[in-house]
Amino acid sequence: MASDSSYVLYHYTPNLPCAILLAVLFALTTIFHLYQRIKVHSKYFNPFIVGGIFQIIGYGARAGSHFYMHSTILYAIQSLLILLAPTLYAASIYMVLGRIISFLHGEHLSYIPVKWMTKVFVAGDVLSFILQAAGGGIMTSGSENTIKIGQWVIVAGLCVQLMFFGAFVLTSLIFHIKIIRRPTIESERSTDKHGSIWPRDWRGLLFACYSTSLLILIRSIYRLIEFVQGNDGYVISHEVFLYVFDAAMMFSVMVVMNVLHPSFVLNKRIESPTVQSDRDIQWKSDVEMQQHSALSRD
Repeated sequence: MASDSSYVLYHYTPNLPCAILLAVLFALTTIFHLYQRIKVHSKYFNPFIVGGIFQIIGYGARAGSHFYMHSTILYAIQSLLILLAPTLYAASIYMVLGRIISFLHGEHLSYIPVKWMTKVFVAGDVLSFILQAAGGGIMTSGSENTIKIGQWVIVAGLCVQLMFFGAFVLTSLIFHIKIIRRPTIESERSTDKHGSIWPRDWRGLLFACYSTSLLILIRSIYRLIEFVQGNDGYVISHEVFLYVFDAAMMFSVMVVMNVLHPSFVLNKRIESPTVQSDRDIQWKSDVEMQQHSALSRD
């Protein structure tokens, strides 16, 4: 990048207070996620925490860029880490869906076998990560033509991310609809009966996955527009877009998963009562008959 004197790193002076504030906010939510990870042994959230660390370093480097606007090292660090963090969030969110389905014993309601689900979506996420990282690496060293190649490689990575995220949301919705129509015993017993707006059960966790997925999708569309327009485009020339459509949304993703951490649901044990009443036995029998009838129709 340094070899091309015509290339402008920033079309503005990076805002110092905003960069520091975001670094602090991401540090707080990441520390809380680390505490939750250690407390409940949720290994599947390791990528999520690494994504938070990427954000902290990224916005820290961006704060440094306020004083050293022509530093290609600081520019590369903040650009690459902030760009890649959401792919790490996505990896953990993908793993949560498979665990929800297994937790509810609803494997027969998923059109993608659960044993393949996490592998397929995470593989797509890894491909997206590699493409975006490679594109970012190309952009940080080369001529103007090479930089344009790097931008289009990143665009390809973002398209892969959008495609797999769309498939993930569709998979989640199909499972959600099916388990409402044909509830399993586990889904009935683990449902919050208090009627809260955002129940802290499997339904609330699914809605958390939907909301975080939507936030990441909007952010990825913003990034796609940014890189398609190029370095002299309107979006990349105005810093406000970064903070509205990337920073704020990714911070919201982390906070949502703090408030409704998957462990609140997935670490629960659904235990059968020691002594069952005739009503309980009849209810269980009716549910099993409904499942059997639904499977027969399928």
